Amino acid sequence: MLSQKIEKLICEQVNKELYSAYLYLDFADYYAEAGLDGFAHWYEVQAQEERDHALMMRRYLLDNGCRVTLAAIDAPAKQYNTNADPLAAGLEHERYVTSLISAIYAAAFAEKDFKTMQFLDWFVKEQGEEEKNADDLVKKFALFGGDAKGLYMLNQELAARVYTPSATGPAM
Repeated sequence: MLSQKIEKLICEQVNKELYSAYLYLDFADYYAEAGLDGFAHWYEVQAQEERDHALMMRRYLLDNGCRVTLAAIDAPAKQYNTNADPLAAGLEHERYVTSLISAIYAAAFAEKDFKTMQFLDWFVKEQGEEEKNADDLVKKFALFGGDAKGLYMLNQELAARVYTPSATGPAM
């Protein structure tokens, strides 16, 4: 049985993961409108992953006898002036999500909730990968985004991303 505090934090995180999916769909829409279908595709895949994360956490709560409380999901309110803006916002958002996962982990540690800590281990690792991917996109865009051929090639690279449901994460 999870403590009320841990249950509440994970419920909140479910909603924040769903917001992340909304945010990445907003990025995808921006890039689709700009004619950068590879960038749009990359963020569509990213949105699917965030939805998966929410479902993993939801399943964890249900498997531990907790009631899942879904809240309203805010619409993303960011405005993008350049093609680099969503990339920078994505890196900032991944750093924020990392801080949220870390806070849940710290709370579980304080309560000696080793089961939740073990569950969160996958998310801690995943967030390291998410931050690196977001940082890599920012760097690649800085290098190639100002050149039409470079932007075209980067767009092609991002279009090749394949959605793969996590086979190694916590069971859904």
